[in-house]
Amino acid sequence: MLSSHAFDIKALPSQSSAPRSMTALVSNGCRVMEGNFTLDWSGGGMLLEQPFLWERSHKSYRPLTVLTFRLNYLFSELSAVTYHLLNVVLHAVVCVLYLRVCRLFLDKTSSLVAALLFAVHPIHTEAVTGVVGRAELLSSIFLLAAFLTYTKSTSTNHSIVWAPIALTVALVAAATLCKEQGITVVGICCVYEVFVAQGFTLPLLLDTLRQVLQGKGGFPYAVLQILLKLIVLVISTLLLVIVRVQVIQSQLPVFTRFDNPAAVSPAPARQLTFNYLLPVNAWLLLNPSELCCDWTMGTIPLVESILDLRNFATLLFYLFLGLLALHSLRYRHSSAKTVIMALSLIVLPFIPASNLFFPVGFVVAERILYVPSMGFCVLVAHGFRIVSHKGQLKKISWLLIGVLLTTHAVKTFNRNWDWESEYTLFTSALKVNQNNAKLWNNVGHALENQNNYGRALQYFLQATRVQPDDIGAHMNVGRTYKNLNRTKEAEDAYMVAKSLMPQIIPGKKYATRVAPNHLNVYINLANLIRANDSRLEEADQLGELLLKMNKLTEARDAYLRALELDRTNADLWYNLAIVNIEMKDPPEALKNFNHALELNPRHKLALFNSALLMQESGEPQFWPEANRRFLIYVEEEPNDANGYFNLGMLAMDANENAAAELWMRKAIGLQAGFRSALFNLALLYSQSKRETDALPVLDELLNHHPEHIKGLILKGDILMNHKKDTNGAKACFEQILRMDPTNVQGKHNLCVVYFEERDLPRAERCLEETLALAPNEEYVRRHLSIVRSKMAAMSSAGQPLSSREGATIPAKEEKLQGVKEGEDFFVGEKEGRGVGKGAGDEKNLRKSSTESPIGARAEHSESSDSSQSGKRTKGKSTKEIKDIEEKRAAALKRLEEIERILSGD
Repeated sequence: MLSSHAFDIKALPSQSSAPRSMTALVSNGCRVMEGNFTLDWSGGGMLLEQPFLWERSHKSYRPLTVLTFRLNYLFSELSAVTYHLLNVVLHAVVCVLYLRVCRLFLDKTSSLVAALLFAVHPIHTEAVTGVVGRAELLSSIFLLAAFLTYTKSTSTNHSIVWAPIALTVALVAAATLCKEQGITVVGICCVYEVFVAQGFTLPLLLDTLRQVLQGKGGFPYAVLQILLKLIVLVISTLLLVIVRVQVIQSQLPVFTRFDNPAAVSPAPARQLTFNYLLPVNAWLLLNPSELCCDWTMGTIPLVESILDLRNFATLLFYLFLGLLALHSLRYRHSSAKTVIMALSLIVLPFIPASNLFFPVGFVVAERILYVPSMGFCVLVAHGFRIVSHKGQLKKISWLLIGVLLTTHAVKTFNRNWDWESEYTLFTSALKVNQNNAKLWNNVGHALENQNNYGRALQYFLQATRVQPDDIGAHMNVGRTYKNLNRTKEAEDAYMVAKSLMPQIIPGKKYATRVAPNHLNVYINLANLIRANDSRLEEADQLGELLLKMNKLTEARDAYLRALELDRTNADLWYNLAIVNIEMKDPPEALKNFNHALELNPRHKLALFNSALLMQESGEPQFWPEANRRFLIYVEEEPNDANGYFNLGMLAMDANENAAAELWMRKAIGLQAGFRSALFNLALLYSQSKRETDALPVLDELLNHHPEHIKGLILKGDILMNHKKDTNGAKACFEQILRMDPTNVQGKHNLCVVYFEERDLPRAERCLEETLALAPNEEYVRRHLSIVRSKMAAMSSAGQPLSSREGATIPAKEEKLQGVKEGEDFFVGEKEGRGVGKGAGDEKNLRKSSTESPIGARAEHSESSDSSQSGKRTKGKSTKEIKDIEEKRAAALKRLEEIERILSGD
């Protein structure tokens, strides 16, 4: 399930499917559905395996709950049935323990009524059907067990029994490790000890305290026993609190105004609203007819004035609760004890989620009423017992309790169907509340996942009307317009989202918090604009974040700061790796690519570029992993020829010729005229002594790219040495020189053709011209010496120096001697390698797409063959450097703006 703040960067966790592993499932910070299976980590839910230092962490430490999820996953992975089944079993255990607790204060019939009402109460649907509610279930089991154990801490002779107290402390710790409210059982035990076990009333307790303070007597023995037991409980509780505070490192969680609007509101709106939420929760227990899965944002409007009529409900609630508590504390009879225990079960477990002492990540959450409903059911059952004992009302009371149990059971059954899917859950919520933009957004997401973009757009637009300042809603609108190919409207929506980003006010402390995902509005807007080549500079300024040459360190620091906000964003790790590459730090780049892949094992761009980095390293130990990543990449992008081409290059490096041929053929089949693939396939055939197979491939290459110099050289080599076609070879070399008169290799090989044609004077002149172009090339000088020696020998013998004069060259001397293999015609170097190859190489640069924040273009950069094709040169061309400088300069302003946002408090 998605929050309202969605974005369309494809490297982020998928919005259309559940995560692939339990770790991902429980750490996304959102509600995720798998079939009929729901996990809710939003609002007050859990954020498992998320470091507590992260601002996004809800500081929830619930290892026992996490353990049950891990065990579920171990036995059945993401099979929804097993998660639901275990929750139902746990709920049944809670009901049995609750029945035993009720029998401490009620008779058997009333206890059964309370337990049945608790079992079928509709308010429990979220806690039992929503898998995240397991925290409530587990905590409740240990809470009830701790209370039942504590009731055995006093023997028949009123002495203290320490074993149950020790076990109670252990069970309290277990309850707290399931969910934080488990610690409140200590307060329930204290109430039980004072007002039930010892039979004190409030007047008696005050009178005893007054006598002690006036020195009229010491503490009674019973009071000393109470104090001793309670001191043990309180000290144990304090130790648990200290440990808990240490776990969250003394930091309270931070929530946005969308999660809990009242938490960031000024007085008196904050206090009035939080107090009004108490009767709202009480009403849900009393009348659970309108239930909603999400009560955040505008679900409950703020109570901003004392004159608001809703304050009357607050006063009425406090009056009723106060009178009930006062009545039960004044008397010692069993009815008073029942009421005081019911109130303790209602009030104490609810306090941590009440917002009265510290803000929580939700306004109302039905699941947190799971334990308080125990006290409510005791009150109902107790009232039933009183009424049923009046003869004339007995039948009516049984009829009413029967109707109540039946209607609640039916409501619970129907409510479970609301949780069948994302769509049914959020549409049912909209029937209850239409002022929550998150609900409109989430229905839109459910429709979007069904590719129903038209209807999804209607819900996203309604979300922007309900909450005009919700950046995520406008981003959802923009993305949906983009999916509908309505680019103008999409750009307008993204521009609105961008305008809602907080602005820095000079001279004022920048205290507005920015959701890290909202920064993606710049990226999405840039991706949209980038589709229009004429606006490339604007796209670079907004989102491409190409870095200025002297700003690499600052760019790296900006991404590191962004990662402090969101370390689960695979795109941020990917972009940091690209910066590392620009900083000439391949090991660090590979490390950060790996971080991205840990978060998203099928992050296509990270797979491709990390594999390319391994391939370019030249280290054979990296090749198997590079091969594995390219294979995953082609699974994700089966129509991208680049993936198959690089698999072919790896196979060539490993001398796996059959595999290399297969991958190159696949690349060529997907992309007709694929230069590097065609050339390297021809080279593979040539090196495998399959020159006949190489020629058709070279013809196809030169048909698409007639200026391909190395292809012409290789073709000329094959025609000359294997086909004995000097005319064809000469045509190849002459074409090279027409394109590049200074090409040393083409010039030299043409000289060899003249020699083969027995035109020694022309061969001599040709070699002299070649030597003038490359005076340091020893093989040219040596060949010129051979030709001149041959000419001198033939002149001495009176033989003509040219075939036109009828002379012939002896067969044993028809070839230029002393030339290393491949040196005279072609230096057998593959094309398509990465940065650092010669100028004649085709560079398969860092692969990117319009869906990735930064990275080089996904195209083949082509430059002319150098005059020394076999030599390697470092660096980039002047034009490439100029283009990079221009793009980075254009991006600097946008980069500095985002750096300010990221560095804001």
